Amino acid sequence: MLDEAAHPSAAPDPSWVRCDRCVTLIYGKRFSRSLQVCPDCGSHARLTAQQRLAHLLDPGSAQPLDHVECVADPLGFVDTRPYPERLSDAQAATGLREAVLCARGTIEGRPVVAAVMDFRFLGGSLGCGVGALITEAARTSLRLRIPLLLVTASGGARMQEGVLSLMQMAKTTQALAALDEAGVLVLSLVTDPTYGGVAASFATLADVIIAEPGARLGFAGPRVIEQTTGESLPPGFQTAEFLLGHGLVDDVVPRAALRATLAQLLALQVDPAATVGEPVTTAQVELPTTAAGEPPTTARVEPATTAAGGPASAAILRRPEELPQADAWSTVRLARHPERPTTLDYAAHLLDGFHQLHGDRIAEDCTAVVGGPGRLNGRPIMLIGHQKGGNDLVERRRRKFGMPSPGGYRKTARLMRMAAKLGLPVVTLIDTPGANPGPDAERGGQAVAIAENLRLMARLPVPVVAVVTGEGGSGGALALAVADRVLICANGIYSVISPEGCAAILWKDAEAAPTAAEALRVDAGELLRLGIVDGVVPEPPDGAHADHSQAAVLLGAAVTAALRELESLSPQQLLAERSSRFHRFGLDGDPSAEGGAR
Repeated sequence: MLDEAAHPSAAPDPSWVRCDRCVTLIYGKRFSRSLQVCPDCGSHARLTAQQRLAHLLDPGSAQPLDHVECVADPLGFVDTRPYPERLSDAQAATGLREAVLCARGTIEGRPVVAAVMDFRFLGGSLGCGVGALITEAARTSLRLRIPLLLVTASGGARMQEGVLSLMQMAKTTQALAALDEAGVLVLSLVTDPTYGGVAASFATLADVIIAEPGARLGFAGPRVIEQTTGESLPPGFQTAEFLLGHGLVDDVVPRAALRATLAQLLALQVDPAATVGEPVTTAQVELPTTAAGEPPTTARVEPATTAAGGPASAAILRRPEELPQADAWSTVRLARHPERPTTLDYAAHLLDGFHQLHGDRIAEDCTAVVGGPGRLNGRPIMLIGHQKGGNDLVERRRRKFGMPSPGGYRKTARLMRMAAKLGLPVVTLIDTPGANPGPDAERGGQAVAIAENLRLMARLPVPVVAVVTGEGGSGGALALAVADRVLICANGIYSVISPEGCAAILWKDAEAAPTAAEALRVDAGELLRLGIVDGVVPEPPDGAHADHSQAAVLLGAAVTAALRELESLSPQQLLAERSSRFHRFGLDGDPSAEGGAR
């Protein structure tokens, strides 16, 4: 069943193939070479389970899992034909024993257990056999502690097996819950179509959900929805692109890029027996190509050493006297400079294999918050941050000027839970005027979303480092800043309210904003004196906006130093120290209490 002849590019093809979408005639060999993707309109034709495994797994690595026998006809079901006859015909037509094919293998050398559905087999319907095989694949993944890849294609539950088919949703869900508890990565690749019980169970319970272009996913099909509600559906409803825009999948990936994307994600699985966070001696940061098109250079950040010759955290300034005197209002203006590096800028400079994930898995993909896994100096991390949009006004508006909606905080929470499951440190980059103040955000439960994030971060069992890279505005900033180490860039600010807002309320004059900024003590030096931040990240001489590459090097060195300080702490120690850090604020003997009386 896993013969190399099943590869999409090797399967026999007629001389010419007609694209189902654009009706273009395509030369058969060209169609095969393009992995059965139309070169004109990009339509992705369906692959068989055998073809899919041959395409995704490394050649020669596939080892089929043992088949699990199930009751063949639990209801003695007969419609126009007996159910056993339909099963027999499907087996003969597909060469499969059930609508899913499971195997162990590797993708670019990364081990994986793959369960691949085949729509040709009774519409990929979910019955007892499929449920048993998916469960067995999950158990194999759990036993071997290697990631599980689910490739879905289904019209829904298998009606011929009645309520027993429905029970497979619960059965497979339990199997995936065991992987969650064990910290084993689960990936889902949605192919066209994925509906019904599969969509409402294992297809959408993965840590990362990616979809092929045009793939449809939903509980009920479009015709059922229109017939039931009498409403016309919008163009592209339930397609991968529609789902991405509504926060229900993480990415849409063309077939040709799937292997590389999956390999990148599989690299997130950390061996529980391995030592977490080996010390990094040299940070290597790839810089972008210059305007003249010269090849990129490599910045090397050499670690500082103590007098005894050991590593030190000199990348982080910890004493107020190490900072130059700063005018509060000037710092506010620098913190808001539209050309300061964004989270995506820092990710591009610092992280190897960064893969942005999308959506809150409920209703939306808030563009004011971005995040995803990547490697910082070889260390897997989860990066999450506000995204203002840079110097482009249209882009800044699209990003809501970095002011998250409730969906943005729910997306943040989802990525943090994934990091906790996989044992990845969390790094947050904060640059926001505050949470989105609009009526839609209020209707969506903005206050609850922020509160849930505060509670979640307080109990994350992995190291958390937060850096205020620009503006740290009120609760919208704090929702990403309940961390073990809270840093701020030299020209960053952090405040309970904007200086303008404070001036309007207390001075009854917006022009008093500079005075309010001074009184609020929003700059890095004052925040360090108050103990609100644990350290300051240096910036290039003219500010981060003037040299993104150098700003990234400095930020990367500071985050690496902070993570190194935390890597030896157990989850229990992290939680205890994090709790203590925030508990002491405002108590007698705390720097913030003393400073407030000044």
